[in-house]
Amino acid sequence: MAPKILIITGDAAESLEVLYPYQRLLEEGYEVHIAAPARKKLQFVVHDFVEGFDTYTEKPGYTWDADTAFAEVDPAQYAALVLPGGRAPEYLRNDAEVKRIVAHFFEADKPVAQICHGPLITLAAGSLAGRRSAAYPALEPDVKAGGADYRDGDAVVDGVLVSARAWPDHPGWMRAFVEVLREKAPVD
Repeated sequence: MAPKILIITGDAAESLEVLYPYQRLLEEGYEVHIAAPARKKLQFVVHDFVEGFDTYTEKPGYTWDADTAFAEVDPAQYAALVLPGGRAPEYLRNDAEVKRIVAHFFEADKPVAQICHGPLITLAAGSLAGRRSAAYPALEPDVKAGGADYRDGDAVVDGVLVSARAWPDHPGWMRAFVEVLREKAPVD
């Protein structure tokens, strides 16, 4: 039986930051589940970098069904966790069930991948202090205020935590995360 990996996300998550790790981890042979506030069809978004804009732009992206609701998640059943970015982490970080789930992975020293705005969730769960982490560059003050060491990199590895800035970092981010998974939660 393949190890299971949990992706925590919600509406307004960045499409690429959910679907790239989802498909990449399936390709590696893992069973991947998407958890959201409720079992429903999620509406993802596309963030793009457009010349002349001071920040990224946002357009409607793919829709995708959540496999499970946060309240139904038993984190002990999962070998690893992925926290995509987009706007979803802005409200998911306030969810007590999300904090419960995230805390389990850090307390059990299980692999966690986070990208873009995903660190907002680990910060709110109290799990990022004392660690090195990348994040979307605009979050550098948040990461530092949460007691973490902000790093500007495409694949920042701190033990079992692998982080990146945004979807252009996918190749390095997932390569590093898969290396951690192969050591900590190999597929038989």
